Amino acid sequence: MRIAVLGVGSIGGVVLGALSDTDADLVAVSRGQAASNLEMIGLILHTPEGSIEMIPPDRFTVVDSQEGPISEQIRGTCDVAIICGKASSTSVLAQIAEEVLTPIGLAISIQNGLGHTEMLAHRLGRDRILGGSITHGAWKDGESGIHWVGRGAVRMGYLDGGEASNSALGLLQVFEAANLNPIWSDDVKNIVWRKLLLNAAINPVCAIAGVRNGALLEVPELWDQAMAAMLEAAAVARASGVDLGDVDLEAHLRKVVETTSENRCSMLQDVMAGRATEIDSLCGAVVERGESLGIPTPANQSLHALVKGIERSGEFS
Repeated sequence: MRIAVLGVGSIGGVVLGALSDTDADLVAVSRGQAASNLEMIGLILHTPEGSIEMIPPDRFTVVDSQEGPISEQIRGTCDVAIICGKASSTSVLAQIAEEVLTPIGLAISIQNGLGHTEMLAHRLGRDRILGGSITHGAWKDGESGIHWVGRGAVRMGYLDGGEASNSALGLLQVFEAANLNPIWSDDVKNIVWRKLLLNAAINPVCAIAGVRNGALLEVPELWDQAMAAMLEAAAVARASGVDLGDVDLEAHLRKVVETTSENRCSMLQDVMAGRATEIDSLCGAVVERGESLGIPTPANQSLHALVKGIERSGEFS
Protein backbone atom coordinates (compact mmCIF):
# COMPACT_ATOMS: atom_id res chain seq x y z
CA MET A 1 0.00 0.00 0.00
CA ARG A 2 1.35 3.42 -0.94
CA ILE A 3 0.40 6.10 1.59
CA ALA A 4 0.95 9.83 1.25
CA VAL A 5 1.20 11.94 4.41
CA LEU A 6 0.20 15.49 3.49
CA GLY A 7 1.61 18.02 5.94
CA VAL A 8 4.55 16.77 8.04
CA GLY A 9 4.22 18.96 11.10
CA SER A 10 3.95 17.56 14.62
CA ILE A 11 1.05 15.16 14.05
CA GLY A 12 2.05 14.45 10.46
CA GLY A 13 5.53 13.64 11.74
CA VAL A 14 4.14 11.16 14.27
CA VAL A 15 2.07 9.48 11.56
CA LEU A 16 4.97 9.38 9.10
CA GLY A 17 7.37 8.12 11.75
CA ALA A 18 5.01 5.44 13.02
CA LEU A 19 4.21 4.24 9.49
CA SER A 20 7.94 3.96 8.81
CA ASP A 21 7.92 0.82 10.98
CA THR A 22 5.46 -0.88 8.60
CA ASP A 23 5.74 -2.27 5.08
CA ALA A 24 3.88 0.71 3.59
CA ASP A 25 5.46 2.62 0.69
CA LEU A 26 5.49 6.21 1.98
CA VAL A 27 5.27 9.63 0.36
CA ALA A 28 5.92 12.69 2.55
CA VAL A 29 4.40 15.93 1.26
CA SER A 30 5.88 19.00 2.90
CA ARG A 31 7.20 22.35 1.70
CA GLY A 32 10.22 24.58 1.69
CA GLN A 33 12.92 24.01 4.28
CA ALA A 34 10.90 21.30 6.04
CA ALA A 35 10.77 19.28 2.82
CA SER A 36 14.47 19.85 2.24
CA ASN A 37 15.32 18.63 5.75
CA LEU A 38 13.22 15.50 5.30
CA GLU A 39 15.01 14.79 2.03
CA MET A 40 18.52 15.37 3.41
CA ILE A 41 18.25 14.40 7.10
CA GLY A 42 15.16 12.24 7.38
CA LEU A 43 12.94 12.32 10.46
CA ILE A 44 13.98 12.33 14.12
CA LEU A 45 11.18 10.86 16.23
CA HIS A 46 11.25 11.05 20.03
CA THR A 47 8.87 8.33 21.23
CA PRO A 48 6.61 8.53 24.30
CA GLU A 49 8.82 5.87 25.93
CA GLY A 50 11.89 8.10 25.71
CA SER A 51 13.74 6.51 22.81
CA ILE A 52 14.93 8.38 19.71
CA GLU A 53 14.31 6.89 16.28
CA MET A 54 16.38 8.16 13.37
CA ILE A 55 14.33 7.51 10.24
CA PRO A 56 16.54 7.83 7.15
CA PRO A 57 15.44 9.93 4.17
CA ASP A 58 15.39 6.90 1.87
CA ARG A 59 12.46 5.46 3.88
CA PHE A 60 10.03 7.80 2.11
CA THR A 61 9.73 9.83 -1.06
CA VAL A 62 9.64 13.55 -0.34
CA VAL A 63 7.43 15.89 -2.36
CA ASP A 64 7.92 19.64 -1.94
CA SER A 65 4.50 21.18 -2.56
CA GLN A 66 6.14 24.51 -3.42
CA GLU A 67 8.10 23.12 -6.34
CA GLY A 68 5.28 22.90 -8.86
CA PRO A 69 3.48 19.93 -10.44
CA ILE A 70 3.59 16.49 -8.83
CA SER A 71 6.03 14.21 -10.65
CA GLU A 72 4.75 11.40 -12.85
CA GLN A 73 6.35 8.89 -10.46
CA ILE A 74 3.95 10.00 -7.71
CA ARG A 75 0.88 11.27 -9.59
CA GLY A 76 -2.04 8.85 -9.38
CA THR A 77 -0.11 6.16 -7.48
CA CYS A 78 -1.20 6.49 -3.84
CA ASP A 79 -3.85 4.29 -2.25
CA VAL A 80 -4.37 6.62 0.72
CA ALA A 81 -3.73 10.30 1.40
CA ILE A 82 -3.64 11.29 5.08
CA ILE A 83 -4.34 15.01 5.50
CA CYS A 84 -2.44 16.30 8.54
CA GLY A 85 -1.78 19.93 7.63
CA LYS A 86 -3.18 23.08 9.19
CA ALA A 87 -6.72 24.20 8.45
CA SER A 88 -5.52 27.10 6.32
CA SER A 89 -3.82 24.70 3.90
CA THR A 90 -6.75 22.31 3.43
CA SER A 91 -7.73 23.59 -0.01
CA VAL A 92 -4.17 23.15 -1.30
CA LEU A 93 -3.82 19.74 0.32
CA ALA A 94 -7.15 18.62 -1.14
CA GLN A 95 -5.84 19.45 -4.59
CA ILE A 96 -2.61 17.53 -3.92
CA ALA A 97 -4.61 14.56 -2.62
CA GLU A 98 -6.58 14.50 -5.85
CA GLU A 99 -3.34 14.49 -7.82
CA VAL A 100 -1.51 11.76 -5.90
CA LEU A 101 -4.38 9.31 -5.36
CA THR A 102 -5.38 6.49 -7.65
CA PRO A 103 -8.91 6.81 -9.11
CA ILE A 104 -10.26 4.73 -6.19
CA GLY A 105 -7.83 5.95 -3.52
CA LEU A 106 -9.08 7.15 -0.13
CA ALA A 107 -8.38 10.44 1.63
CA ILE A 108 -8.67 10.86 5.39
CA SER A 109 -8.52 14.11 7.31
CA ILE A 110 -7.25 13.95 10.89
CA GLN A 111 -7.12 17.74 11.21
CA ASN A 112 -8.64 19.80 14.00
CA GLY A 113 -11.91 21.62 13.46
CA LEU A 114 -14.78 21.49 11.00
CA GLY A 115 -15.14 21.71 7.24
CA HIS A 116 -12.09 19.75 6.09
CA THR A 117 -13.87 16.58 5.03
CA GLU A 118 -16.49 18.56 3.12
CA MET A 119 -13.72 20.28 1.15
CA LEU A 120 -12.15 16.91 0.33
CA ALA A 121 -15.51 15.42 -0.60
CA HIS A 122 -16.15 18.26 -3.04
CA ARG A 123 -13.05 17.18 -4.98
CA LEU A 124 -13.08 13.42 -4.54
CA GLY A 125 -16.65 12.40 -3.71
CA ARG A 126 -18.07 11.40 -0.34
CA ASP A 127 -17.48 7.69 -0.89
CA ARG A 128 -13.71 8.26 -1.06
CA ILE A 129 -13.44 10.34 2.13
CA LEU A 130 -12.86 9.23 5.70
CA GLY A 131 -13.38 11.63 8.56
CA GLY A 132 -11.04 11.18 11.47
CA SER A 133 -9.72 12.38 14.78
CA ILE A 134 -6.30 11.76 16.33
CA THR A 135 -5.54 12.02 20.03
CA HIS A 136 -1.81 11.25 19.96
CA GLY A 137 0.08 14.20 21.43
CA ALA A 138 3.08 15.78 19.70
CA TRP A 139 5.15 18.89 19.15
CA LYS A 140 7.80 19.76 16.60
CA ASP A 141 11.34 20.70 17.52
CA GLY A 142 12.80 22.90 14.79
CA GLU A 143 12.47 21.50 11.30
CA SER A 144 13.23 17.78 11.70
CA GLY A 145 12.65 16.63 15.29
CA ILE A 146 9.20 15.34 16.30
CA HIS A 147 8.36 14.76 19.97
CA TRP A 148 5.60 12.17 20.32
CA VAL A 149 4.61 12.99 23.89
CA GLY A 150 1.52 10.88 24.40
CA ARG A 151 -0.10 7.85 22.85
CA GLY A 152 -3.76 8.05 21.92
CA ALA A 153 -5.88 6.69 19.10
CA VAL A 154 -6.97 7.40 15.54
CA ARG A 155 -10.73 7.18 15.11
CA MET A 156 -12.12 7.13 11.60
CA GLY A 157 -15.15 6.35 9.49
CA TYR A 158 -17.08 7.22 6.36
CA LEU A 159 -18.96 10.52 6.30
CA ASP A 160 -22.27 8.72 5.86
CA GLY A 161 -21.49 5.85 8.23
CA GLY A 162 -21.24 2.18 7.41
CA GLU A 163 -18.67 -0.57 7.70
CA ALA A 164 -15.10 -0.31 6.49
CA SER A 165 -14.47 -1.19 2.85
CA ASN A 166 -11.53 -3.37 1.81
CA SER A 167 -9.44 -0.26 1.22
CA ALA A 168 -10.35 1.15 4.64
CA LEU A 169 -9.62 -2.21 6.26
CA GLY A 170 -6.19 -2.14 4.66
CA LEU A 171 -5.53 1.28 6.20
CA LEU A 172 -6.74 0.06 9.59
CA GLN A 173 -4.31 -2.85 9.41
CA VAL A 174 -1.40 -0.58 8.55
CA PHE A 175 -2.30 1.80 11.38
CA GLU A 176 -2.49 -1.17 13.74
CA ALA A 177 0.95 -2.34 12.64
CA ALA A 178 2.22 1.20 13.28
CA ASN A 179 0.84 1.15 16.86
CA LEU A 180 -1.38 4.14 16.13
CA ASN A 181 -4.39 2.39 17.75
CA PRO A 182 -6.99 2.77 14.97
CA ILE A 183 -10.68 2.59 15.87
CA TRP A 184 -13.45 2.34 13.28
CA SER A 185 -16.66 4.31 13.85
CA ASP A 186 -19.98 4.46 12.04
CA ASP A 187 -20.61 7.96 13.44
CA VAL A 188 -17.60 10.05 12.43
CA LYS A 189 -19.55 13.29 12.84
CA ASN A 190 -19.73 12.56 16.56
CA ILE A 191 -15.98 11.90 16.67
CA VAL A 192 -15.09 15.16 14.95
CA TRP A 193 -17.38 17.22 17.17
CA ARG A 194 -16.13 15.62 20.39
CA LYS A 195 -12.57 16.54 19.43
CA LEU A 196 -13.72 20.06 18.53
CA LEU A 197 -15.31 20.53 21.97
CA LEU A 198 -11.93 19.91 23.59
CA ASN A 199 -9.98 22.00 21.10
CA ALA A 200 -12.37 24.96 21.37
CA ALA A 201 -12.08 24.82 25.16
CA ILE A 202 -8.33 24.34 25.57
CA ASN A 203 -6.52 25.80 22.57
CA PRO A 204 -7.70 29.43 22.40
CA VAL A 205 -7.65 30.01 26.16
CA CYS A 206 -4.11 28.64 26.52
CA ALA A 207 -2.96 30.49 23.40
CA ILE A 208 -4.30 33.84 24.62
CA ALA A 209 -2.94 33.39 28.15
CA GLY A 210 0.36 31.93 26.93
CA VAL A 211 0.19 28.96 29.30
CA ARG A 212 0.42 25.18 29.23
CA ASN A 213 -2.76 23.13 29.44
CA GLY A 214 -2.47 22.49 33.17
CA ALA A 215 -2.89 26.20 33.97
CA LEU A 216 -6.59 25.84 33.17
CA LEU A 217 -6.98 23.89 36.42
CA GLU A 218 -4.89 26.35 38.41
CA VAL A 219 -6.57 29.61 37.36
CA PRO A 220 -10.36 29.60 37.91
CA GLU A 221 -10.96 32.39 35.40
CA LEU A 222 -9.26 30.41 32.64
CA TRP A 223 -11.25 27.29 33.51
CA ASP A 224 -14.51 29.26 33.39
CA GLN A 225 -13.66 30.55 29.90
CA ALA A 226 -12.76 27.07 28.67
CA MET A 227 -15.97 25.56 30.05
CA ALA A 228 -18.11 28.34 28.57
CA ALA A 229 -16.65 27.73 25.12
CA MET A 230 -17.10 23.97 25.45
CA LEU A 231 -20.73 24.20 26.58
CA GLU A 232 -21.59 26.55 23.71
CA ALA A 233 -19.94 24.19 21.22
CA ALA A 234 -21.88 21.27 22.72
CA ALA A 235 -25.16 23.16 22.30
CA VAL A 236 -24.35 23.84 18.64
CA ALA A 237 -23.35 20.20 18.13
CA ARG A 238 -26.62 18.89 19.56
CA ALA A 239 -28.63 21.38 17.50
CA SER A 240 -26.74 20.08 14.45
CA GLY A 241 -27.98 16.56 15.15
CA VAL A 242 -24.90 15.21 16.91
CA ASP A 243 -25.66 12.76 19.72
CA LEU A 244 -23.15 13.54 22.46
CA GLY A 245 -24.87 11.17 24.88
CA ASP A 246 -24.96 11.88 28.59
CA VAL A 247 -21.22 12.56 28.91
CA ASP A 248 -20.18 14.81 31.80
CA LEU A 249 -18.42 17.48 29.78
CA GLU A 250 -16.72 19.15 32.73
CA ALA A 251 -15.30 15.85 34.01
CA HIS A 252 -14.20 14.94 30.49
CA LEU A 253 -12.40 18.25 30.01
CA ARG A 254 -10.77 18.00 33.43
CA LYS A 255 -9.45 14.52 32.67
CA VAL A 256 -7.96 15.61 29.33
CA VAL A 257 -6.34 18.71 30.87
CA GLU A 258 -4.86 16.64 33.70
CA THR A 259 -3.47 14.11 31.22
CA THR A 260 -1.93 16.83 29.03
CA SER A 261 -1.07 19.31 31.77
CA GLU A 262 2.53 19.84 30.60
CA ASN A 263 1.60 20.21 26.91
CA ARG A 264 1.75 23.44 24.97
CA CYS A 265 -1.30 23.13 22.72
CA SER A 266 -0.84 23.51 18.98
CA MET A 267 -2.47 26.94 18.93
CA LEU A 268 -0.07 28.26 21.57
CA GLN A 269 2.83 26.86 19.54
CA ASP A 270 1.46 28.67 16.48
CA VAL A 271 1.12 32.08 18.12
CA MET A 272 4.56 31.76 19.75
CA ALA A 273 6.02 31.07 16.30
CA GLY A 274 4.05 33.87 14.66
CA ARG A 275 2.06 31.45 12.50
CA ALA A 276 -1.61 31.59 11.55
CA THR A 277 -3.75 29.47 13.88
CA GLU A 278 -6.71 27.17 13.34
CA ILE A 279 -9.09 29.44 15.25
CA ASP A 280 -11.39 29.89 12.23
CA SER A 281 -12.12 26.16 12.01
CA LEU A 282 -12.58 25.88 15.79
CA CYS A 283 -14.28 28.80 17.57
CA GLY A 284 -15.01 30.48 14.24
CA ALA A 285 -16.86 27.40 13.00
CA VAL A 286 -18.84 27.19 16.26
CA VAL A 287 -19.88 30.84 15.92
CA GLU A 288 -20.84 30.45 12.26
CA ARG A 289 -22.95 27.34 12.83
CA GLY A 290 -24.45 28.82 15.97
CA GLU A 291 -25.61 31.86 14.01
CA SER A 292 -27.25 29.65 11.37
CA LEU A 293 -29.07 27.70 14.10
CA GLY A 294 -30.01 30.68 16.26
CA ILE A 295 -27.77 29.64 19.15
CA PRO A 296 -25.76 32.39 20.90
CA THR A 297 -22.02 31.71 21.24
CA PRO A 298 -20.54 34.76 23.00
CA ALA A 299 -17.61 32.90 24.59
CA ASN A 300 -16.49 31.43 21.28
CA GLN A 301 -17.00 34.78 19.58
CA SER A 302 -14.76 36.52 22.12
CA LEU A 303 -12.04 33.86 21.93
CA HIS A 304 -12.14 33.95 18.14
CA ALA A 305 -11.74 37.73 18.09
CA LEU A 306 -8.90 37.72 20.63
CA VAL A 307 -6.87 35.07 18.79
CA LYS A 308 -7.40 36.85 15.48
CA GLY A 309 -6.13 40.02 17.15
CA ILE A 310 -3.00 38.21 18.33
CA GLU A 311 -2.43 36.87 14.81
CA ARG A 312 -2.69 40.34 13.29
CA SER A 313 -0.53 42.06 15.88
CA GLY A 314 2.23 39.47 15.71
CA GLU A 315 2.55 39.81 19.47
CA PHE A 316 4.12 36.36 19.91
CA SER A 317 6.29 36.38 16.80
